[in-house]
Amino acid sequence: MRFGWQSNFTCVLIAAGTLAVGSMGFSQMNPSAPGEAGASQTFKLIPSLDKALMDTTADPCVDFYRYACGNWSKLHPIPNDSPDSDQFYNLEQYNRQVLHGILESAAAAGSGRDANTQKIGDYYASCMDEAAIEKKDMAALQPELERINALTGKDQLGELLAHYQLINVNAFLGYGSQQDFKDATQEIAGVSQGGLGLPEKDYYLRAGEKDEQIRKQYVQHITKMLKLLGGSDAQAASDAQAIMKLETALAKVSLDVTSQRDPHNIYHLMANNGLQALTPVLNWEHFYSATGSPQFKEINVAEPEFFKGLNQVIAETNLAIIKAYLRWQLVQSLPGTALPKALDEEKFDFDGRTLAGIPQQEPRWKRCVASTDGALGEALGKTYVEQQFPAASKEKSLQAIHEIEAAMGRDIEGLDWMSPETKRLAEEKLHLIANKIGYPNTWRDYSKLTIERGDALGNSLRAAEFESHRQLAKIGKPVDRDEWGMSPPTVNAYYSASMNDINFPAGVLQSPFFDPSATAALNYGHIGLFMGHEITHGFDDQGRQFDGHGNLHDWWTKEDAEKFNEKAECIVNEYSQFSVGDTKLNGKLTLGENTADNGGMRLAYMALLAYATEQGMDLNKKIGGEYTPMQELFLGFAQDWCAEWRPELERLVATTDPHSPSRFRANGVLVNMPEFGKAFGCKAGQPMVAAKACRVW
Repeated sequence: MRFGWQSNFTCVLIAAGTLAVGSMGFSQMNPSAPGEAGASQTFKLIPSLDKALMDTTADPCVDFYRYACGNWSKLHPIPNDSPDSDQFYNLEQYNRQVLHGILESAAAAGSGRDANTQKIGDYYASCMDEAAIEKKDMAALQPELERINALTGKDQLGELLAHYQLINVNAFLGYGSQQDFKDATQEIAGVSQGGLGLPEKDYYLRAGEKDEQIRKQYVQHITKMLKLLGGSDAQAASDAQAIMKLETALAKVSLDVTSQRDPHNIYHLMANNGLQALTPVLNWEHFYSATGSPQFKEINVAEPEFFKGLNQVIAETNLAIIKAYLRWQLVQSLPGTALPKALDEEKFDFDGRTLAGIPQQEPRWKRCVASTDGALGEALGKTYVEQQFPAASKEKSLQAIHEIEAAMGRDIEGLDWMSPETKRLAEEKLHLIANKIGYPNTWRDYSKLTIERGDALGNSLRAAEFESHRQLAKIGKPVDRDEWGMSPPTVNAYYSASMNDINFPAGVLQSPFFDPSATAALNYGHIGLFMGHEITHGFDDQGRQFDGHGNLHDWWTKEDAEKFNEKAECIVNEYSQFSVGDTKLNGKLTLGENTADNGGMRLAYMALLAYATEQGMDLNKKIGGEYTPMQELFLGFAQDWCAEWRPELERLVATTDPHSPSRFRANGVLVNMPEFGKAFGCKAGQPMVAAKACRVW
């Protein structure tokens, strides 16, 4: 069940999903041999400026990323259980160590545990109990497989797909609650395209040797998984080919990831009978009833053409193939930690090794920590916050974000391309942004969620259903603007266009990204950039279409909108020239994140200028070190993105993700800042000095 999160136009600081295993952090691991697994590494917080990471033999005016991060790969080789090694990965691993200690204690505690401690402890212990999972083998899956076997006609699909939505199996579609784009005070029902097992529609359709190879490996993977579920060699091979054909048909009618960036393309509010007319093969009233949704009269059909095409795909596919597809969608959606070892390892072989190039799976404790955080994030997060996030950190973080917002106000006021009327509305939106720092004001109530020690799969399914029912219960109700979309230990941040709020979990507010003992310049380069990044999302190509109250509303004059698009096109063209291997970046797909990176750095710079004026600081004078405050600002920013990625991951990100690979997030921004060139004495014509600098904000 994914619809609500996607439709809120939530813009995260780093990649979600695929990159959750390693993409935003600031901690230091004790160096180990490149072949050593993550289980034996100890991660420590690293300083705001780590001079050991720098390659000072590099010319900062030729390649500043190499100058700031050139020694990263030597000191932080990619662990065998990760697709990458970067600052975000390191901090995430540091946090996992903290959470690991909390969960081990919770699992070992006796009968005196409170309710939340029991739940997180028993969930984690059940996940770690491989012997119990192996003993149950396929018996744990059997009730779900029987649901599929019991289908005797397509008219029964609605109820089965409803059950699938509750347990996070998005076969054919996704369904849930979302804020109404046109009335952000209300929650409505929404339905969106789904059902693909590969990362994005172009993986099914794109020509080229690499994509053809992945499609072949995908079919082989499906075959192996179906055999592990009990199918014969011949039947599994035949079903895998048919499933690939079915998913390819779905891909052809799916909206591509770039088009989904425009909110108008995924907002089509219609009466319930309108969706029924698009897909008469499904009984939607039975579907809604089976999910336990509140009654409603209208639903947002994100991609009407998909549902029209979905109807044809289901109508033209025989029931036996649909049942094989449902078995495949079920098993590939369930967490590997809750499945027998053979299924778990085969899932990783394709998802990890083939798509992301990861040689070996993470140690089980890491995956069980992540799984517990996903299922019981605020129960676990409450204990994490008590240990790791003092009140002083929250106060200083709020002060920092207010400084960056003040810089945005000055930036808007000083724009020479925006009319006074649009400026007024932009400033109004800025002042309405809500700042959420650290953790929610009210912790989530998990009292209705049952966690049973020794039942890993059951716990996972019950946790999924608990969250799905919580989300569905929102339909028809006012929006809860205090709700968080990330757990407190998360090493990430996000801006929500419908909420018009910025969210910084406690997990990311640590060194090097935020260190109260570091210089002001370094903190502006780190957390100031991140805060500016999220604020700018409110005014990027997506966010600018929503007003200060979170409504999809055109508040721009026609002339101002044209000028914005002209400036944004410069960013599109710049990043479209970058490539990883033989794959060029998609400048349109990454426009929002690139705009936010550029705007965020501009705001951090402006905030530092204001601070220096207030403090009487000379930004170009070296004080107690080798670098001026201005140089520290840019070094802190660049070291945010120190990384080494496996080639498979870079290709995956370049083709599917709205975030650019790390090195382009550093150099791509700095070439657009003449202030950077001045700070490091760069001259016109050098690579880090753009002939035509791009700037939106």
